[in-house]
Amino acid sequence: MPRNKPGIAPRTHLAETVNHTHFRADASPCYLTATSGAIAMKTVTSIADLRDIARRRVPRAFFDYADSGSYSEQTLRANRADLEAIKLRQRVLVDVSERDLTTTVLGRKIAAPMILAPIGLLGMQHGDGEILAARAANEAGIPFTLSTMSVCSIEHVAEATNKPFWFQLYVIRDKGFSKALMDRAAAAKVDTLVLTVDLQVLGQRHKDVKNGMTVPPEFRIRNVIDIARRPAWAWNVLKAKSKTFGNISGFVPGMENVNSLAKWTADQFDPSLNWRDVEWIKDYWPGKLVIKGINDVEDAQTAVKMGADAIVVSNHGGRQLDGAASSISMLPRVVDAIGGGTEVLFDGGIRTGADIVRALALGARACLIGRSYVYGLGAYGQAGVAKAIDILEKELSVTMALTGVGKVADITSRVIDDGTVAKKPAAKPRARKAAAKTT
Repeated sequence: MPRNKPGIAPRTHLAETVNHTHFRADASPCYLTATSGAIAMKTVTSIADLRDIARRRVPRAFFDYADSGSYSEQTLRANRADLEAIKLRQRVLVDVSERDLTTTVLGRKIAAPMILAPIGLLGMQHGDGEILAARAANEAGIPFTLSTMSVCSIEHVAEATNKPFWFQLYVIRDKGFSKALMDRAAAAKVDTLVLTVDLQVLGQRHKDVKNGMTVPPEFRIRNVIDIARRPAWAWNVLKAKSKTFGNISGFVPGMENVNSLAKWTADQFDPSLNWRDVEWIKDYWPGKLVIKGINDVEDAQTAVKMGADAIVVSNHGGRQLDGAASSISMLPRVVDAIGGGTEVLFDGGIRTGADIVRALALGARACLIGRSYVYGLGAYGQAGVAKAIDILEKELSVTMALTGVGKVADITSRVIDDGTVAKKPAAKPRARKAAAKTT
């Protein structure tokens, strides 16, 4: 029997690692009582604060998994830098005593122009993370999107929330399983499918390799020690409904064992994915179809021809093609190219309410929020997600007031300082055109 390399623990299931990790609730500075947590949250004023707290409370491997980008992280940094480079026009003596943050996305009125984005392994930031995030979104009146690679299953989230949510689909080689996932989503009253198209080949995230963050996670001695120092996190994960890929494990014959599940996942991401797959998925899915991962004008035009109900301008949060253009730099070009042919959503680097204003001014109908709410979840669970949403909403409201805008629907390129950008498409229902068959 081969010996393990020095300093590397045998690969094992997360639950086994946590179960065999001895910890004391008073032994770690990362442990917070309910009272101390409530007091601490009162001093949280920004998403950056939530990030700092999450970094202390979540084991490094899982925090880095959500926080980092691919390779040298050029695109990850560009997403933020290019947003911050857009300057807003400060306007005065405009009556903004009443401000309306509501908007419509895919015909549904939502309380603010925000959608919680799909996040893989969200339940590793906090036990039952997907359920807690969905509940926070429901209370805020905005959509939540469940990832295919979630820890809590479609059924778990549906049972625990009893409200509709969006579901994100990765296309894999096994079309039968993809259809089964869509059937399960439809049975759970999911009405919007978010098809992610930019993950045919996985971009390497160096921090994941260094941390032993495989799927299932490869736990090394330092990672076990890291978990032992975070007993609150370990306890939340221990009592969670699921500790592996909830949408896959138990639903594929022979995949109950996590090692074979990991191999199946690695083998099944399909590099041959093409527009013909979008065509059959659109024909099969009974609800709205959103295509996520569009960061090119030609791809956006093709998505419109395929009849997408909405597209998401996104580079996967800087986690795929390193060196790709930032999402915000592509947004006005995409909006201009499709000419209002479908709704445009934005994803990539949102950390403030001012960022949301920037994206709406350049033509987005609403923004997908990813890391911002992940930090809240890691910091304080459901209350932290609610806090992240609240921070963004309040910053959005104040930014609107200081740029002389009273309604989200009135945010246009005129709020951008010295900007020559594409104008926002008219917010009216579009008549679906006959989709050209594209291959």
